[in-house]
Amino acid sequence: MSSSTGSVEEKIRMLPPDLREEAIHFIEELAKRKKQPRKKKFRLGWAGGLSHIDKSITSVELQHEASKWRG
Repeated sequence: MSSSTGSVEEKIRMLPPDLREEAIHFIEELAKRKKQPRKKKFRLGWAGGLSHIDKSITSVELQHEASKWRG
């Protein structure tokens, strides 16, 4: 089957029922991806934001402090 011959609908109709359902499901998933908003690029504006904290603090202590900050 050549990709330039016939419409997508025709090609789907020519599939056996089980593959037709799979093709339809795949197309629906592609459509969902298109509708999802693009993810924003990761920013590093926070880098150095904790430089005021004592260097001797452990990551566990920092986690406890962060949970307090979140309230």
